Amino acid sequence: MTTESTDFDHLLRSNLERVFNERDEDKRRAAIAELFVEEPVMYEPAKIVRGRSEISRVAGDLLQQFGPAFRFVPDGVAVGHHGLARLAWHAGPEHGPVAVTGADVAEIEGGKISRLWVLLNAP
Repeated sequence: MTTESTDFDHLLRSNLERVFNERDEDKRRAAIAELFVEEPVMYEPAKIVRGRSEISRVAGDLLQQFGPAFRFVPDGVAVGHHGLARLAWHAGPEHGPVAVTGADVAEIEGGKISRLWVLLNAP
């Protein structure tokens, strides 16, 4: 798959839904194997996370920390070109107030996420 044929919106929405909203560890790991390169890197504001298993662990810990109703919701459509894409999102309890907003910016290689920056908006 070339960069020009990558569906950036599908890829980044799948990351939100199938990785960062997925509470089942086996399903989350399978999604990460499908969506990420072999050795991905994720840049969070406070740390750098390396590897598929660590990304899965961080996503699982985040969901556990904020409880069963916490969800990430995409805002608009992901845009991208030349191997770089961005998707804005908000998160919080499913029927509650928004707790945080931000965006994921991803470097895409061969149709998969190789590097992911998690950017949080100021409260």
